[in-house]
Amino acid sequence: MVRVLIVEDEASVRLYLKARLKDRFEIHEAADGQAALDFLDKEAVDLLIVDISMPRMDGYEFVKSLRDVGDMTPVIMLTAMDTFDHKKKGFALGIDDYLTKPIDHEELIWHMEAILRRARISSDKVIEIGDFSLSEETRCAIYGGKKVELTEKEFQLLHKLLSYPGQLFTKQNIMDDIWGYDTESDYNTIKTYISRLRNKFSDCDAFSITSLRGLGYKAEIRR
Repeated sequence: MVRVLIVEDEASVRLYLKARLKDRFEIHEAADGQAALDFLDKEAVDLLIVDISMPRMDGYEFVKSLRDVGDMTPVIMLTAMDTFDHKKKGFALGIDDYLTKPIDHEELIWHMEAILRRARISSDKVIEIGDFSLSEETRCAIYGGKKVELTEKEFQLLHKLLSYPGQLFTKQNIMDDIWGYDTESDYNTIKTYISRLRNKFSDCDAFSITSLRGLGYKAEIRR
C-alpha cells in the first residue's frame, strides 16, 4: 500500500485527512516539519502532504530541507494562503502540487493519484495501462502481445499525452516541446502525427487520443 506522511500541526486536520484517506493509503502523521524529518530519518514514504504554517519548522523550510539533500519525494502543499506569491515560493522550492483549505478529500485523492502515477512513470520509465506498455528505453509500445514500432517524434508525442492522461495540451505547447521553438513545421504536422498514432493504435482499448477543435489534444484512459 502507498505510504503517505501528513505534516500538519492541527490535530483535527490530521484526523480528518486520515479518516478520509486510510482506506486507500497507509497514513502516517507529523505535527511539524522537524517531526517529519525525524520520521523520514527512519522511514520512507511515497508521498508527503504538507501544511505551510507550523511551529518549529514550517512547510517551506521542510521542503527546502528535503530538496537540499536530493530527496525528491512528491509533495502536495496544503494551506489557507492562496496568493500567487505563496504558490510561486512553494513551486520554486520543489513542491509538486498546491491545494487550498478547506480541502475536498475527493479532489485531494485525484491529485494524489495523478502525482503518484507521474512518479512511477518517472522512476520506471515505462507507462503501463492494462496490457499496453510504452517503454522509454526501447522507444516502442506493446499491447495484446504485439510490438508497435514508433518513430522518435511519434514516441515523444504519445509519451507526452499518456504521461498526463486527461490533461489538454495546446497545439503550441506540443509544437514547442517536441518540434522546438525554432521549427519551420506548423500545426498540420501535429495533426499528421496524431493521425498516425490513432491508426497504429486503432484496435487498442487502453486509451484514446481526443482533440478539442481549435485547442489541442489529450489522451483519455479507457477503464
